Amino acid sequence: MKQKALWINQIKGLCICLVVIYHSVITFYPHLDGLQHPLSGLLAKCWVYFNLYLAPFRMPVFFFISGYLIRRYIDEVNWRTSLDKRIWSIVWVLALWGVLQWQALTHLNAWLAPERELATASNAAYADSVSGFVRGMLTASTSLWYLYALVVYFTLCKLLSRWKLPMLGLLALASIAINFLPLPWWGMNSVVRNMVYYSLGAWYGAQLMAWMKGMNLRRSWLILIASGAVSVVLWFANVPLPLSLLSIVVIMKLFYSFEQRYAVHLNNLLNVIGSNTIAIYTTHRILIEAFSLLMIREMNAAYWPIWAELTLILVYPFISLLVCTLVGLGARKLSTALFGDLFFSPPARLSPVPTTR
Repeated sequence: MKQKALWINQIKGLCICLVVIYHSVITFYPHLDGLQHPLSGLLAKCWVYFNLYLAPFRMPVFFFISGYLIRRYIDEVNWRTSLDKRIWSIVWVLALWGVLQWQALTHLNAWLAPERELATASNAAYADSVSGFVRGMLTASTSLWYLYALVVYFTLCKLLSRWKLPMLGLLALASIAINFLPLPWWGMNSVVRNMVYYSLGAWYGAQLMAWMKGMNLRRSWLILIASGAVSVVLWFANVPLPLSLLSIVVIMKLFYSFEQRYAVHLNNLLNVIGSNTIAIYTTHRILIEAFSLLMIREMNAAYWPIWAELTLILVYPFISLLVCTLVGLGARKLSTALFGDLFFSPPARLSPVPTTR
């Protein structure tokens, strides 16, 4: 990877870390009802609210970077090559890990929490039939909805690139409207909400990057504070779009400025994580389900020492992040070494290789 692109990869690494923390929090803290100390309950609530406040920063930045990195395929690459490189490769991972996640979570719950009532109709990973699983995957009702979105976003951005400006306006309106008129499928709501950020990166990412690099934060601090204040007010009014757009600019500027001032190496932690986002994204949900089922039962039994309970409540998301990151990186290495990266790349090119006469 070229040195000039490392800061972008580091942003990807930060985003996937926030995704892992998000899932760690929502699958653990809301289900704790046997905590022994009032401070434990307070810390659990703090994690839940902190997770909520990260929402405008997490996926919008992730999708903007994803769109920015594929802009060449939108403008220059033909459909046949794009189908192979940008659609089939993602569909393969989505389908494969959709099945693996479904089977893993079903068996984990049957083993560790057989009394638990699963929402089989709302999540493909908890489906009780093949038809339910397929329906959940088709409606983006899956923890893998990010991959689903990448396929939909790329296809629409390439099809509609001639009308990018009016389409961007419509997508912005859709991103706002979905907060007030949600669809029946939680994953599809997220797909609709975040397409504007991917499209902005794919269609106008180069211009926005050039503007961001030339922006002087010291001279613009008053505008940023005023914009931030207005954006926060709108966020509390259930309109997160301005705050998300502001966060994209600020986060990119901070990472870019850091790279300009300090040397960033290929083996930098966030860069390594950013280079393996798909592996961490696809494997972490299974691990988090196992962690939560085990630890919720332990914590609700209320026989841990108070100090141990408080410690775990405080650091659980970080422990989960560390384990999920290490397992994801290890899974990618094993997949590459033993199976030709079959678990994260399709087995063969979709388009035929031209023959020579």
